[in-house]
Amino acid sequence: MAKHLIVNADDFGRHVLIDRAVELGVEKGLIRSATVMVTGDAFADAVALARRTPALGLGIHFTLVDARPVLPARQIPSLIDPATGRLWPDHNVFVKRFLSGRIKLPEVARECRAQLDAFLSTGLVPTHADSHQHMHVLSGIMDIVIDLCLDHGIPAVRIPAIPVSLLATRPGNLGEQVGRMGLHVLAERARHKALAAGLRAPEHFGGIVAGTAVDKKALRTILLQMKEGTTEIMLHPGTDNQVLIPATAWDHDFEAELDAVTDSGLVELVHQLDITVGNFSDL
Repeated sequence: MAKHLIVNADDFGRHVLIDRAVELGVEKGLIRSATVMVTGDAFADAVALARRTPALGLGIHFTLVDARPVLPARQIPSLIDPATGRLWPDHNVFVKRFLSGRIKLPEVARECRAQLDAFLSTGLVPTHADSHQHMHVLSGIMDIVIDLCLDHGIPAVRIPAIPVSLLATRPGNLGEQVGRMGLHVLAERARHKALAAGLRAPEHFGGIVAGTAVDKKALRTILLQMKEGTTEIMLHPGTDNQVLIPATAWDHDFEAELDAVTDSGLVELVHQLDITVGNFSDL
């Protein structure tokens, strides 16, 4: 069995400098897949880029936190932070409210359907579905995403079951390790549901779910440890940290991930290891 690699850039359409990084990653590096944030300010820019970049497979990045919604707030009140009029600020707040029953699944379905409609209105064909901060793996929300995929012919989903190991976790950070384990369990349950429904998913997942970026060292480690089958590596590349960190309110090294995925030595390593690079349509 051969080794296949999907390098997926998340948050496509969130900011033009993220879009430029995706374009560079396709032209000079390993990116062949991105998931578009239809709620993003640069959504139209991302769509235009995707149309002129046939090598780029485009999925939908369902967004239930840290963004403005597609629907009016009055239609999805349980998803909205009344202090801002936007979706709840992050996964921590959302999950706490979800577990206490304060997030209403019909409203989740309504907003996700509206986001998918916005994607489909562009005429582009989605290769897969995933979500911002992995909210789609929560029980109940995964069922909504599966139904939307089946209804609209979306063939695949992300399963963010990152291997729980010290190589992928900052030493001594117990909270991250517990969080990764919880995500791993939820993701494997989501995998079972997705495959049972007839959807496809990569066998393996790599990337940094929390903590530091996938820099050159981390990407090299993932490549050297790749198993047979398909591995998805999740990235959040960008061209300018000084602009993107305040714009996204996220202290992330966007530039390091772009540097890693466009590094000529790592591109050559992929060839040396006989790894095939593609997107979710290749599953």
